[in-house]
Amino acid sequence: MTCFGFTHLYRLEKIILLCAAGYFFSGFHTVAAQSRVITGADRMEAYLPLLKNKKVAVLVNQTSRINGVLLPDTLLHRGVAVTAIFAPEHGFRGDADAGAQVENSRDAQTGLPVYSLYGARKKPTSEQLSHIDVVVYDIQDVGVRFYTYISTLQYLMEACGENHKPLIILDRPDPLGFIVDGPVLDTAFRSFVGMQPIPVIYGMTPGEYAGMLSGEKWLNAPAPEVTVIPCKNYTHAVHYDLPVPPSPNLKNMAAVYLYPSLCLLEGTVISVGRGTDAPFQQYGHPDLQDQPDGFTPQSMNGAVNPPLKGLYCHGRKIADDSRTALEAADTSFSLKWLLDAWCHFPDKNAFFNNFFNTLAGNNTLQEQIRNGLPEQAIRDSWQPQLVKFKQIRARYLLYQ
Repeated sequence: MTCFGFTHLYRLEKIILLCAAGYFFSGFHTVAAQSRVITGADRMEAYLPLLKNKKVAVLVNQTSRINGVLLPDTLLHRGVAVTAIFAPEHGFRGDADAGAQVENSRDAQTGLPVYSLYGARKKPTSEQLSHIDVVVYDIQDVGVRFYTYISTLQYLMEACGENHKPLIILDRPDPLGFIVDGPVLDTAFRSFVGMQPIPVIYGMTPGEYAGMLSGEKWLNAPAPEVTVIPCKNYTHAVHYDLPVPPSPNLKNMAAVYLYPSLCLLEGTVISVGRGTDAPFQQYGHPDLQDQPDGFTPQSMNGAVNPPLKGLYCHGRKIADDSRTALEAADTSFSLKWLLDAWCHFPDKNAFFNNFFNTLAGNNTLQEQIRNGLPEQAIRDSWQPQLVKFKQIRARYLLYQ
């Protein structure tokens, strides 16, 4: 049994790993199953000394909490000189629509400037970092390629590297960290919803992914010095329930488990239930045939103008709870609901939109579906690249 003490530092490229005291790797997932996961943010003793007498910027949102209190408020209470907040898609409070431009603002509670990294500018400027000594990243991700927080992380790393600012990542578990599946992105289809050649579900925490960005030299700038504060009692076998919804339309763990598979339907005319109480737990369209369920999208917080607003959509409700959702997804990236919607939609020429290939990360998946390939044949086609990715991923894992 191997134990790494807290005082040891292990460098992976320019990633410094602060390993937790008593972090056992042999037989660890048995311990993890019986122990409460402690996030990097919770381990204040590990990173508060690194912030002492420093001017600090934080990249955070509504998930960045310690005992229910937002990280900036907690740090300020501890005497840390937080001077700026950076916010990703959905904003600092996490209530903006998907894709909605988020403007710079000032936080009413702390008076701090809030710089948006989703909208006209997705990367911190040299001016914004000029009076900063260190940047802290603390956002709960869901481990899916087209969930944009990892793109924001890459831009932050590049800005820190260009401006010689150290970055501290307070790691959080990947709720899909036990899955690695889906087509690997073809870099000809790079976008903000897919910047690197990784599969749809890549099975890595933000700290691990940052190590891969640096180690594989995928950054478009010098790699910054990054310190990862790892979680305790977490392995990739753990099914971690998110304590705070990571975005307005991932309201619960059922939606998180189904999101990777259903999100591809946003590259079609099909609604995934935005504007209902169960987005990413169902799908539908007024013209879908022979479907057992239905819903009517309406304007609501986080979905002000949802697709097919006000129209009754014939469709399918997949799951109400996380257990049913996980069983339905079969712990993988599933194409069955996309193929079902395609099969039952009458106008095949109108089914896909221009966003589909961007989400898929290639132009082959749409062709395969149009040509009538069964799901297993499609899955078989992406296995060689998936195997290569898993070999790369293994070099950067921080957890068993």
